[in-house]
Amino acid sequence: MKPELIMVGPMMPHVMEALDSDFTVHRLWEVSDKKALLDEVGSQVRAIATSGHLGASAELMDALPKLEIIGCYGVGVDAIDLPHAAKRQVIVTNTPDVLNDDVANMAIALLLATSREIVNGDRYVREGKWLKGAMHLTRSIRGRTLGILGLGRIGKDIARKAEAFGMEIAYHGRAKQDVPYRYYADLVEMAGDSDYLVAICPGGPATDKIVNRAVLDAIGPNGVFINVARGSVVDEPALVAALEEGRLGGAGLDVFAEEPKVPEALFKMEQVVLQPHAASATHETRRAMGDLVVDNLRAHFAGKPALTPV
Repeated sequence: MKPELIMVGPMMPHVMEALDSDFTVHRLWEVSDKKALLDEVGSQVRAIATSGHLGASAELMDALPKLEIIGCYGVGVDAIDLPHAAKRQVIVTNTPDVLNDDVANMAIALLLATSREIVNGDRYVREGKWLKGAMHLTRSIRGRTLGILGLGRIGKDIARKAEAFGMEIAYHGRAKQDVPYRYYADLVEMAGDSDYLVAICPGGPATDKIVNRAVLDAIGPNGVFINVARGSVVDEPALVAALEEGRLGGAGLDVFAEEPKVPEALFKMEQVVLQPHAASATHETRRAMGDLVVDNLRAHFAGKPALTPV
């Protein structure tokens, strides 16, 4: 008999087809009475497939007494109750590495879009303003300092790509690493020395609102904040206020505190570039992420170690 699996939300068609071939899949998002479904099938379910956004709560885990593994479609696992999973001895897997390149590319794209005002330039042409005169000058990133909040796999990829543009690299994290970049134990100090600050740290309680008013003020009226991490890592009202009051020069934002809701005040700001949490959203990367979810689950139920346990 196929192992039974709860799928919390929809995934790419090829992922759902693969899971259907190997598991008896219960689609939680398709039922109106989720409790009734869990009461009916929960005692037999051995796996969860979810996303970094939807996660898995302690309540959901406890409805599944035979739960063995959670496969997360995404690298961020802050929406999964990891302490409870550990207490239950449930394996949690995610999809690292396969999305590094595209997420780092989005960070660089936002860096260029804000410094060179790509969106404003596009609008300038479309609205016929170029016919009346040249657009104002923008800023080069060569020789500027990029402060990276979270020098993990993706942070290192961002650093390498930024170096190719002639940028100086600094970083802040839990500990100094063996890398050729300047380490700052104090985030505010790094922000003060950076022209651009990019957040690529994990979400969760440890980093909740770590980019606060003090950090934003340190970046300053000529600096730019870029977020490809989680909306929770920045104090969003403080960010909006800093932009409105000119205490922060600009922002490139791919993530927000209450997605898909975005503070409306940001819509009218020409110094801000917005994206719909799309850093990993290419056909190639999302396919690879989905394949890794399936491969982790298949490995576990074949009696092999999971490929990418958290």
